[in-house]
Amino acid sequence: MASPVCRRQRGFSLVEVMVALLVTAVGLLGLASLQLTSLKIGHNAHLRGQAVQLAHEIVERMRANREAARDGRYDLAYGATPAGTGVPAADLQAWRQRLQAVLPQGDGRIEVDAATMIARIAIRWDDARGDTGAENPAAGQPLEFVVATRL
Repeated sequence: MASPVCRRQRGFSLVEVMVALLVTAVGLLGLASLQLTSLKIGHNAHLRGQAVQLAHEIVERMRANREAARDGRYDLAYGATPAGTGVPAADLQAWRQRLQAVLPQGDGRIEVDAATMIARIAIRWDDARGDTGAENPAAGQPLEFVVATRL
């Protein structure tokens, strides 16, 4: 009786190669997803930083013109067009234009309590960036940044 000849296997089998490709593909898809999430979060942080800068910009303009702020000439509702003439109207118009230029669907609201001279500035914008459904339940609702400060 002859004994079977054992041959040594060289190289990889097709199944091993397919499994390695599958693992690599899943890893690359995970990295792409991580990169996309990182870009979205970075963009969100950028927009929040812009909102903070815009809020401080109007606060400084109001501090430069305290009497007009106390008289309510800097008060502004969401979607309202600045009324009147003079420095407060020009400040509000310039601020509103910057809001709309810098933030997607940017809008702002200002309230000044004349008794305490505390100004409340609210800035809102849309940061959905196309995310809808279960991934982003808040899609369609604007983000809002609010700051209150003494003038």
